[in-house]
Amino acid sequence: MLKTYNLNYAYDAANSFSFPDIQCGEGEKWLVLGQSGCGKTTLLHLLGGLLKPKQGDVIVGKTTINKLSNAELDKFRGKHIGIIFQRPHFIRALTVGENLQLAQKLAGIPQNKTRIETLLNRLNIGNKINSKPHNLSQGEQQRVSIARALVNGPDLILADEPTSALDDKNTHEVIKLLENQAEEENATLVIVTHDSRLKEYFKKQILL
Repeated sequence: MLKTYNLNYAYDAANSFSFPDIQCGEGEKWLVLGQSGCGKTTLLHLLGGLLKPKQGDVIVGKTTINKLSNAELDKFRGKHIGIIFQRPHFIRALTVGENLQLAQKLAGIPQNKTRIETLLNRLNIGNKINSKPHNLSQGEQQRVSIARALVNGPDLILADEPTSALDDKNTHEVIKLLENQAEEENATLVIVTHDSRLKEYFKKQILL
């Protein structure tokens, strides 16, 4: 489902990263661990096609995403990859529902309000569909981020430090929520973090 080979990225001559080869099967759940500065977020951005490697390949399904043009990559990512960023980013002028509709539109997928409502209800924030994201609590915004990552039924879900600012109780809830949603979609889940508390939740781990 997700494979990388000889992956290398350089911001400049003094800041370059080489990553181990990765093979994640369909529906598997993986944890990528490492301290700050080791390249975790860089790796996630490479896996999501937000950066193109200096060397090596990233393969999602049967598609080598770093070989795609920018337009092809945008379309592919919208349909097949869901990304949950460490800090939520929304269009402030749009409601929660409209932000999710925009994600569908940008991916070239017909807008499906029923899908959005069902997803928000599964995440226990269905009553927030007409709210502006900046009026929500941090936990609610995080759930909207998860909904946006899942709205197009991705094959691959990438999460960047989803528990870094959470206490133990909320950490447990967020991880179980991500696992359950990945299972619902039969999607591969990859979480990138320095949070060692997550080790107990994932048998499959990569240490950077």
